[in-house]
Amino acid sequence: MASGGARVRSGPAPDPNALARERDAGEWIELPASGRPGEPPIWPLVSPSSREMELWERLWAMPQALMWERFAQELEVALYVRRLGESERPKSPIILGTLVRQMADSLGLTTPGMRANRWKVNRAPEAVLPGAAVAPRAAARTRLTVLAGGDTA
Repeated sequence: MASGGARVRSGPAPDPNALARERDAGEWIELPASGRPGEPPIWPLVSPSSREMELWERLWAMPQALMWERFAQELEVALYVRRLGESERPKSPIILGTLVRQMADSLGLTTPGMRANRWKVNRAPEAVLPGAAVAPRAAARTRLTVLAGGDTA
């Protein structure tokens, strides 16, 4: 087991609504839900597969891609795409899956990675995620069935 140093999942998650403190200083960056417009950058590695190009295009349309572009992380994203493609193959080493998750964290592709980078996606308040609507629950008394003899089920 590794020792020392901060990790993405160590300690409490930063709270975007908390007052800035010396230990928790730093602004949260709001990324537009619409993502990064335009074409993806030129693939920086040699001989991309069709799967790699599919992932490359999809990733560069995400909100996080605005930050990757800002910090010129084309190579890091390409290496993530290449390792992700390798990890999808049958009989790929388990350790490759761990590396892919760590790379996803550092690129802000996971919830812990977004928190560590202090990024959040700015969604419109009226935007509703599919399946997020919850039907109102009936009162407990109306859900009970009366059985013969006055018992309830």
